Amino acid sequence: MNELKNKLYINGKWRPASDGGTFDVLNPATEEVITKVANGTVEDAKLCLDAAEAAFPLWASKSPRERGEILRKAFELFSNRIDDIADLITLENGKGRTDSIGEARYAAEFFRWYAEEAVRSEGHLGVAPATGARILVHQKPAGISVLVTPWNYPAAMGTRKIGPALAAGCPVIVKPASETPLTMLALMPILEEAGVPPGIVNILTSRSSGRVVGEMLSDLRTRVISFTGSTDVGRKLLHAAADNVVKPAMELGGNAPFIVCQDADLNAAADGLMVAKMRNLGEACTAANRIYVHENVATEFVDLFVAKMANLKMGDGRDRSIDVGPLVNLETRDKVDYFVRDAVSKGAVIKLGGQKPVGKGFFYPPTVITNVPDTAECLSDEIFGPVAAIQTFSDEMEIIQRSNATEYGLVAYVYTSDMKRGLRISESLEFGMIGLNRGLVSDPASPFGGVKQSGLGREGGKEGMLEFQETQYISTE
Repeated sequence: MNELKNKLYINGKWRPASDGGTFDVLNPATEEVITKVANGTVEDAKLCLDAAEAAFPLWASKSPRERGEILRKAFELFSNRIDDIADLITLENGKGRTDSIGEARYAAEFFRWYAEEAVRSEGHLGVAPATGARILVHQKPAGISVLVTPWNYPAAMGTRKIGPALAAGCPVIVKPASETPLTMLALMPILEEAGVPPGIVNILTSRSSGRVVGEMLSDLRTRVISFTGSTDVGRKLLHAAADNVVKPAMELGGNAPFIVCQDADLNAAADGLMVAKMRNLGEACTAANRIYVHENVATEFVDLFVAKMANLKMGDGRDRSIDVGPLVNLETRDKVDYFVRDAVSKGAVIKLGGQKPVGKGFFYPPTVITNVPDTAECLSDEIFGPVAAIQTFSDEMEIIQRSNATEYGLVAYVYTSDMKRGLRISESLEFGMIGLNRGLVSDPASPFGGVKQSGLGREGGKEGMLEFQETQYISTE
């Protein structure tokens, strides 16, 4: 692995924080300090805005093809360094090698997708029926965009925002999560080599997220805030963005139901649940959180699923034989353990796991609990860990109502061998995305996002670039 980047990246240059401050980044498998990273300040946020403002006109004036070619080059360079990037993801996030490789490949695809979408920003020409005036409609880059990314996908959540922003012609300031800043910093040499000009992508690492992001939202030069994270933080950012009417794109929390109908292929459903629950160790807003299995097949399904979970090997993700690495930090691990203890105290039964290991590292074993009562807190909050909480149901309308009984609406999963039933249930669910006989919905070509308290706007697909564009209409004779 190349030397770790641990300074701010502003206007194409590496620099320490204005006050010289730093913070520690830990390896969650060992709890050891990996390195110290620059702790950006409000002054540094202003420098990022200055750099982005200066660079914006030239980048916006480039042809869509020029921007697309640079993104295509970034995809190629990123793809050639997949192993190094995956190693870094595992080092600072903890996830196993398979998950890290999967994330790195997924992250690279956003550059390829938006290299292709950059040239497809289409408007239209028409004639007003009443006046005969010509109507010219086209898309323009919205302007300086602040991108706030989470720790659970330190590469992909960055490229999923940077790709469409650059394709649209916008400069960006990325504020990565302080738990996992190294992966995003390692992306900068790739973008430099691909031809991204100085000032177009700036990285502001900081423990003072509220202060530095608040400073940028209070500046009239900021035109877009794109955030992935908790609904609570998203609400605060929406309040802050309102003062200057900054365009928001919010991908917030989830509470995904996973429905296994009586006629489902149980092996396929168990495999799908392994993906929907255990991908990224359950540390994902798309993770299956409430698992509903028809009462007539519940025993057979639980046995199948427990057997698959029992085969997973837990340990330091740098060991390539490991399936389950540590959770990202102590707080996350203790929250997961609390959810299990709470459910058991209320009558749930542990079928697998459920015991917090002794020793270094923020580990928690693959866990399956059944007979989970409705009062268990894990059913109303994101577990964000390797715990599968299973309930049963008997009626289709009942399970639709139970699934929709949440403030969240990001993703839901449905398994059935009857496509008509599957579509009927899917269309009745109040969620922005549905995995119908699939445990994975994320794809660069699809519009990722939710409804209700799960966010505003979409990432990925052609919709993702629209978040960084404004529609302009010109009326002429």
